[in-house]
Amino acid sequence: MEPLTQAQARQYSPMALAFLGDSVYEVMVREYLLRQANQPAAKLHDQKVQLVCAAFQAAAAERLLPHLTEDEAGVYKRGRNANNTVPRHTSAQDYHRATGLESLFGYLHLTGAGERLEELFEIVMHTGETPAEE
Repeated sequence: MEPLTQAQARQYSPMALAFLGDSVYEVMVREYLLRQANQPAAKLHDQKVQLVCAAFQAAAAERLLPHLTEDEAGVYKRGRNANNTVPRHTSAQDYHRATGLESLFGYLHLTGAGERLEELFEIVMHTGETPAEE
């Protein structure tokens, strides 16, 4: 598909961007884990669950903030501040930050900013620890 302009991508609701960004982020995590080592699928799944949970994504979002452009920070904040229902198993603060991260990843994917997505994902994976390790 043809990438959207930034103006076109901004017309989507933050929750629509997060809907896409959730998948983009998860695929990136799955590929990252697979490239680390050839492991049984069950072990890969367990590791993936730790990296896609709201707590990890929220911490990752906080680490990314200093690296975001003004435009990217605006997309993140729109996603973070969007009205959504918070699941019982996570804090509202973590869920909102995770939604902001997912909105940003969806936005970057739609605009064809694959290199930027990779840069931000590298920051997430190489500066973070999983919640179980903290």
